[in-house]
Amino acid sequence: MNSETMGEWPVGLVSVTFRQLTPREIVSLAYKNRLGLIEWGGDLHVPHGNTQVAKEVSGITRDAGLEIQAYGSYYKLGAEEQTGLPFEPVLKTAAALGAPVIRVWAGVIGSDAADEETWRKVTDDARRTANLAKGEGIRIALEFHGGTLNDTPDAAIRLWKELDDPDILSLWQPLQTLGRGDQDASLGIILPRLSHFHVFQWIPSEPVIRRPLDEGREEWSYWIKKIRSSGRRIPALLEFLPDDDPAKLQEEAITLQSLLKQ
Repeated sequence: MNSETMGEWPVGLVSVTFRQLTPREIVSLAYKNRLGLIEWGGDLHVPHGNTQVAKEVSGITRDAGLEIQAYGSYYKLGAEEQTGLPFEPVLKTAAALGAPVIRVWAGVIGSDAADEETWRKVTDDARRTANLAKGEGIRIALEFHGGTLNDTPDAAIRLWKELDDPDILSLWQPLQTLGRGDQDASLGIILPRLSHFHVFQWIPSEPVIRRPLDEGREEWSYWIKKIRSSGRRIPALLEFLPDDDPAKLQEEAITLQSLLKQ
């Protein structure tokens, strides 16, 4: 079973959705719910630098007929000294896992507070890490996330103008700090280099309230139609279910697959 035989559009699961479960349990859930792709997280399920675990998780995934979409590394560009996480062990782990893409963050400062030196460090490190990853046949993808330089439409325009490199991709998700117009605009800007996108439904609050995906049907129908307009079947991965409840994955997976068929 793989993403090509599971339906018209590649769909999957981000492993950090279920931090309380083991990799084998996550693979079982994904398989049962016809989710053919997994983005494995580097904070718990496939720890940075542990290539043995990476190989084991890769085997578990592929033995079930599933594919690895990405390694969610949590590496922060331009901030190795602050985070204590160098890129080299991240890359070795991704290679052992067999991930074609490494998800990274565009620094540790939001674009509204970043100075020119921050921009230089992040973009220089993006080029460095992309070049290293290319040697392993892997590409990097910058998360679209608050507290990074990839967090608003204006920031994305500048970032991707400076990072004019086919080996540097982006992810996308609807940031709750942005209004609907800016959410729509950010997707349009990122779409030409979109690796995959994370799908969830949140109500902005502190902390955020996770709601069933069906409640966001209008927004997601629009975004998926926009993504479809690219002419590419860009993978859609579920993340952050209501109550982090594995029992709710079936309903969310059915909703996502119905949205993708519209």
